[in-house]
Amino acid sequence: MSRRAEILKEMGLAPVWKLRTGTRSGPEKSGRASASAAIPSTPPPAPAAVAAGSRGERIARMDWAELKAAVSACTACGLRAGCTQTVFGVGDEKAEWLLVGEAPGAEEDRLGEPFVGQAGKLLDNMLAAIGLARGHNVYIANTLKCRPPGNRNPEPEEMAKCAPFLLRQIELIRPRLILAMGRFAVHTLLQTEATIASLRGRLHRYAGVPLIVTYHPAYLLRNLPDKAKSWADLRFAVNTLDTLRSGAQQEKV
Repeated sequence: MSRRAEILKEMGLAPVWKLRTGTRSGPEKSGRASASAAIPSTPPPAPAAVAAGSRGERIARMDWAELKAAVSACTACGLRAGCTQTVFGVGDEKAEWLLVGEAPGAEEDRLGEPFVGQAGKLLDNMLAAIGLARGHNVYIANTLKCRPPGNRNPEPEEMAKCAPFLLRQIELIRPRLILAMGRFAVHTLLQTEATIASLRGRLHRYAGVPLIVTYHPAYLLRNLPDKAKSWADLRFAVNTLDTLRSGAQQEKV
């Protein structure tokens, strides 16, 4: 049994999560967009973080060291007083892939790293199934850097206060593709209340970067049938990145 097959079996997804080797998967029968679809060319509205006044402008000029220090010391929304530590992000700072989650949970707050525990294990398996690994051409961050008390849902104002930090991370990383996981990440990045189900399967943009919507791993642990949908999202993301790379190569010729 191949390593990928072992991972998928461990996740309880085989044979649904079977990916053909050497063949690019086509679009779903439901008519979802294929990876070869053109990347949207219409520029999106400027992220809200850009209009955050002097604070947003200061954050927009920070390098990595300054940004990490600013996140650790931030008291803009009040959550810092109730969390153990901030969860800045982790991974390859020049990655093509940027994965954006929602808010830190208890284990993330304790360890200072996004996507740990069972949800983190599932995410690592999902990455392994498409030939990726945490820290290698992948950067992982949360939209919110501090844990809300009792793991409650983030408040819109809290997400807005944290948005300049994420925007600056994106500007420093310059990823080719963003994978937005979970409704709070999606609502913040795309400034919409639309459901994940209605946003999946097509390309969006945030800060000029192509963005694909999918479910949060913690949600998938509670809703096992939707793992197959997330696998379709990952295939779509892989094929989209292949298209972006091909386009970049053609521009160099």
